[in-house]
Amino acid sequence: MEPQLRHAVADGVATVVIDHQAKRNAMTADMWRALPPLLAALAADPSVRTLVLTGAGDTFCAGADISSLRAEPGRPQELAVRAEEALAAFPKPTLAAIRGYCVGGGCQLAAACDLRFADEGAAFAVTPAKLGIVYPASTTRRLVSLVGPSTAKYLLFSGESIDAARALRTGLVDEVLPAGELDARVKEFTRVLASRSLLTQAAAKEFAGPGEGREAYWAEQMRESGDTAEGVAAFLERRQPRFAWTPPRG
Repeated sequence: MEPQLRHAVADGVATVVIDHQAKRNAMTADMWRALPPLLAALAADPSVRTLVLTGAGDTFCAGADISSLRAEPGRPQELAVRAEEALAAFPKPTLAAIRGYCVGGGCQLAAACDLRFADEGAAFAVTPAKLGIVYPASTTRRLVSLVGPSTAKYLLFSGESIDAARALRTGLVDEVLPAGELDARVKEFTRVLASRSLLTQAAAKEFAGPGEGREAYWAEQMRESGDTAEGVAAFLERRQPRFAWTPPRG
């Protein structure tokens, strides 16, 4: 099967699957190129409330396809950063569901998601020092923001892998699930995310990111959306709220 990014949308959840199992789901140049426009299309789909990124089979992503580094020196890193930034900028909640290897560019993609859930057998490594690659500043800062300077330096300086338990302790992942329970937990949690106010989530995502965030803009969106009134009414009536806000087009 040709390396590809597969995707599907069901019950408000878009699932993007990295599928290159012959090389542990390593990302080819074409796969890096394909991710930003795919994310743009899913962001514009009003039926999508949250996004899950995962890998086919028993591996998340083993990084960039190394053969592409020789074919196009420097180019794959540029493409990877564009894909990473597009994922970080996705306007709805994103979750990486990780099993097996999450290495190099795969770790970049996982770190660009809002949340990371991992199988207990997952392994993580950031490997530029093994290849003589200088990670971009934005990628390095994102890693530091997750795990702190010391762990980021450990990973970047050594290229050594860490297990899921250490990834959880350092903040690289948010939950670690026993073998066989990852898919069910991701399904359960994304169902929760899809039921909550996208207005709240989008504003919180912006405020939690770099920069100050648009407080006046989000206050206006809250006033005009009707989500607050719906949330209060649903609470008082003891029913599930039906939040209607979606990101403005354009």
